[in-house]
Amino acid sequence: MALALILIVIGTVAFHFASPWWLTPLASNWQQMDDALMLTLYITAAIFIIINLFVAYAVIKFRHRDGLRASRESHNKKLEWWLIGVTSLGIAVMLAPGLDVYAKLINAPTDAMQFEVMGQQWQWHYRLPGRDGKLGKTDVSHISPDNPFGLSDQDPNGQDDVLVESQEIHIPVGRAVKVMLRSQDVLHDFYVPQFRTRMNMVPGMVTSFWFTPTRTGKFEVLCAQLCGVGHANMRSWVIVDEPPAYAAWLAGQPTFAAKKAGVSAAAGAAGAGAGAVGAGGDAGATAGADIATQGKLLAQARGCVACHSADGAPGVGPTWKGLYGKNEALDNGSSVVADDAYLKQAIADPKASIVKGYPPVMPQQPLSETELAALVGYIKTLK
Repeated sequence: MALALILIVIGTVAFHFASPWWLTPLASNWQQMDDALMLTLYITAAIFIIINLFVAYAVIKFRHRDGLRASRESHNKKLEWWLIGVTSLGIAVMLAPGLDVYAKLINAPTDAMQFEVMGQQWQWHYRLPGRDGKLGKTDVSHISPDNPFGLSDQDPNGQDDVLVESQEIHIPVGRAVKVMLRSQDVLHDFYVPQFRTRMNMVPGMVTSFWFTPTRTGKFEVLCAQLCGVGHANMRSWVIVDEPPAYAAWLAGQPTFAAKKAGVSAAAGAAGAGAGAVGAGGDAGATAGADIATQGKLLAQARGCVACHSADGAPGVGPTWKGLYGKNEALDNGSSVVADDAYLKQAIADPKASIVKGYPPVMPQQPLSETELAALVGYIKTLK
């Protein structure tokens, strides 16, 4: 037993130094997060080593031998007070830096730019202030499939709010960013490992944190709270740009007012492709390819890829690979051929026909006929 405990200590320490799993490269100003983490690790490691080696010593020192047994001491007030004092000091040493860093994490600089994140099973929605620099007011009573943030039509500050129609949010490098977090349904957590920051998204609350990106790049967003069957696929990207590239990207994003008027970058592009149909054999083929391309982009923007794979891999929903023309069994005992009409209905009204073996969890989203045609066109290519 004593030898086993000693080998456990040696093996654990050796694995720590030889481990291939370590902190991801830092891409923000929060080196303090790493420092607090390492302080906790060193304190707990020291306690782990001391306790295991002490138990190994006690097993050897007080082992039963020569007919003698170790005597039991039920109380030792002096030792107990020492343990209470040392333990309390250790906990304080671990907690104090964390509380200090957390206090700084939620108090953003006054000149920090803002963007808002809305978590929804199983996708992310992003919003930035418009030219006025203010985010418009929101209310849960205004939330709908085409208005996930619940923006008010009557608030002038919200008309120029920038609504990102993809699963990518861009920010400029070297500038402090305050992230406002909300949830539309259940508990989520916005987490980018390289930024060393994360925060819970609690329904009915607005939480926040801030950071300054220190290098350009593309960083994956993860949900760090179990939020349902599609949790593992609830992913997105934060892209850190140089200021000119960020400004160019921002200029191409639609505003709330434009979206209300029916302007959609994805729909417009898909419509342009659809308009080319009938212009001749080559034009028709090109249009079909354009529609499929726009359908792929739309699937990524609307979060469809979180549940439906394009390579046959199992997911929350049926894979799109080989789906078109397939005979699908429904949970009501009937079957249907996955043709254009069925796919459009299944996308527009997911609860109308549930495929057997899959949960009825797909959220309803407003899509135009052009957007539905683009998605079906993309599914057709996944043979």
